[in-house]
Formats: sequence, C-alpha cells, structure tokens
Amino acid sequence: MRRRAGYNAIAMVCCAVLIFPVYWMVATAFKQPGRVMESRPRFFPWPISLGNFRHALSTADFGGYATNSVLIALSTVVISMVVGLSASIALSRFRFPGRRAFQVLLVLVQMVPGAAILIPMYLMFRSLGLLDLPPVLVLTHLTFVLPFTIWTMRAFVDAVPPDLEQAAMVDGCGRLGAYVRILLPLLAPGAVSTAIFAFIHAWDDYLFAYVLMTSQQHYTLPVWLVSFQTQEGVDYGAMIAASTVFSLPVLVFFLLVQRKLVAGMTGGAVKG
Repeated sequence: MRRRAGYNAIAMVCCAVLIFPVYWMVATAFKQPGRVMESRPRFFPWPISLGNFRHALSTADFGGYATNSVLIALSTVVISMVVGLSASIALSRFRFPGRRAFQVLLVLVQMVPGAAILIPMYLMFRSLGLLDLPPVLVLTHLTFVLPFTIWTMRAFVDAVPPDLEQAAMVDGCGRLGAYVRILLPLLAPGAVSTAIFAFIHAWDDYLFAYVLMTSQQHYTLPVWLVSFQTQEGVDYGAMIAASTVFSLPVLVFFLLVQRKLVAGMTGGAVKG
C-alpha cells in the first residue's frame, strides 16, 4: 500500500508539472490586458477578462488562417492514413524484393531533421514553380508523416493473425473484403494514434508554412501567432490568447479519442 501510494504521489507530481504550463497559459489569457506582465504572479485570473481574445481575433484574418490550417491538417491525415495503411499491409502480409531495404529507408528518413531539408525543398519547389501552393505544403508534411505512419501501422498489422483474414476469405469474402471487414476494425486503435501524430505535426508546423507559402492568404495559424510580434513590441496578452485558441482544437480532439489512443499505444507493443 505504501509503495502504491508513493507511485501515485509521484504520478500526481509529474502530472502537475506537465499541466501547470498549460494552466498558466490559459489563466494568463483570461487576465486583464494591463495585468499580463505584472511582476507579482496571479495564479487565478480575477476579474476574468476577454479583452485579450477579442484583440487577438480582430488583429488579423483569423478565419482564413484557421481554414488553411484545418484543410492542410485534415488532408495530411487522410492521405497519410490511406497510403500508410496500404503500405503497412503490403509490408506485413507480402514478401517482395527490396522489402527490408524499404523498411530500413523508413527508419533513416525519420532520422533526418526537417531543418536540414528545408532549403533543398525550397529550391526544388521554386525551380518547379510550385511555391505558395497549399498542396505542396501537404506533400511536405507527408514526407515526414508517412514513414512514421507506415512503420507504426506495420506493427499493428503484424499483431493481427493472418488466419482471421484467411477464414473470412474461406467464408466468401475477397481479399479486399477481408481487409475492410476484418482487418480495418482491428486496426482502429493504431489508426487513431498515428492519425493524431499526423494531425499534430501538420497543425503545429511553422517553419515550412512560413518558407514555402509566400502570400499571407495561404498562411496557417502558427504563422498567425508570429504576427503579434512587431517592431513596436510584442503584444503578450493577445499572443497568449491566440496560443490558447490555437491549442484548443488539438486538446478537444485528444479528449475525444484518448481511450483509443491509449489502446493503440499499448496494443502496438504486443504481437498476437
């Protein structure tokens, strides 16, 4: 009992340390604009004010930036899941020349930092006349998301016994029908966990969105956050309120799928 109580206390302390920055951001966003930079910390924003939010949402084209972010993030998730799931099934269920080399290549691609290929990708897209196109930004995100999706989903596919698909095909299902009716429902937890990674990667990207998109009408929300830093100074209240708004979709999405996410993280580590 004492050991369990000790573990629970350590877990609570770790959770408090992780949650406190998020709480401080939200609490600061609800402070009155003149009290954001006070030297004396106020842990509870009283009286509550929405002035920072009103200023943040009225300083720039928030709706356009939000639309761009949602479209780019969802496009990245959908394409990565369709292509990644198909490739993971092929790697797990079929044997073909170059299979091992392809798996090694997936690991090597994930080791390359994004900043290292930013300039080569910019020069390539500029020579092709493809700068300032949202589909190019989606393609750039897929460069980093697809290797992780394929590698992760392959572990989930390996955990599903092939006998289930063979039994479905014996009962009259084709190969595609066995995949859709048998394999895909079993892969739902893993698909959710990898989809969250793809969504967060595309949603949080600032570097590629700022470099590859040259017009403001194609900017995303991370670039919008930088607009609060001007030559006259930094509007910290509006920036923190904008950061709160920016983090809200990811938080809501995570709360909706947290059960499947935990099942996916634990299920992928066990091979059945």
